[in-house]
Amino acid sequence: MGLFNFFTKEKKEALDQGLDKTKRSFLEKISRAVAGKTKIDDEVLDDLEEILVTSDVGVDTTLRIIDRVQARVARDKYVTTSELNELLRDEIALLLTENNSSDTDGYVISDARPYVIMVVGVNGVGKTTTIGKLAYQFKKNGLKVFLGAADTFRAAAVEQLVIWGERIGVPVIHQQTGSDAASVAFDTLSSAKANGADVVIIDTAGRLHNKKGLMDELSKIKRVMQKIVPDAPHDVMLVLDATTGQNAFEQAKQFTAATAVSSMAVTKLDGTAKGGVVIGISDQFKIPVRYIGIGEGMDDLQPFNRQEFVDSLFGKDSKE
Repeated sequence: MGLFNFFTKEKKEALDQGLDKTKRSFLEKISRAVAGKTKIDDEVLDDLEEILVTSDVGVDTTLRIIDRVQARVARDKYVTTSELNELLRDEIALLLTENNSSDTDGYVISDARPYVIMVVGVNGVGKTTTIGKLAYQFKKNGLKVFLGAADTFRAAAVEQLVIWGERIGVPVIHQQTGSDAASVAFDTLSSAKANGADVVIIDTAGRLHNKKGLMDELSKIKRVMQKIVPDAPHDVMLVLDATTGQNAFEQAKQFTAATAVSSMAVTKLDGTAKGGVVIGISDQFKIPVRYIGIGEGMDDLQPFNRQEFVDSLFGKDSKE
């Protein structure tokens, strides 16, 4: 069952606005790089490489994009600088397609009931807010949602999730700060199953004290959940903050090493010119970016649509 799969005019406008800082920075740099030039030569490619790296696309992904552009220029024999934006746009869109980033627009909920999502990520990336907004969207689409406050390490995390639950009208299962996280997850799934929930979202501790400790905790939560729902979790979503740039790559590296991350959400894109991090993370980890955060509003967590994202980044109307 696909959800939220209508990319409306309003969503496109919100995406354009949310990516405005990245788009302006990116396009202005490209304009300066090609000023006074008529063809894409080695100097333009060197400048383009620097632009992509400083936009937090990442070195490896940048080199891959430059190679593709060079191959395209060689194949087409003569490509003018006026065509660079379109060429780059096409190659980045193709790269995202190859890296499992699809246009399914959000979750495709299986027949599993409850469908269990475990959310991971360090403190401060917008993890709890993402959970609240996601729960709101599920509920708006007619699904019964339960939340589990299994980030018991930090009192504020439990309180924040409870506030979100009250705000959107979904139950939040929680215990005292310092309680066993796996116990909270067990109670959440037990209650959700008994009450016929469609979706369960489990928050987890946002600390990277060490890889083994993180792995042990997440593994324990999984084992305990599987006593109630044998194939849980159905998705492990990693939340990353776009404003941290290259640090987001390191966080992704740590969490993908600690657990089987199957999707990502990149938040706070509206507050940064580092939106290129979405491209680099998708390319480096080959894990679908499922959602992007482009504002504070309840509907500002958007399903990631690669074509719309690339079109917005280059200031293009997708219908052109």
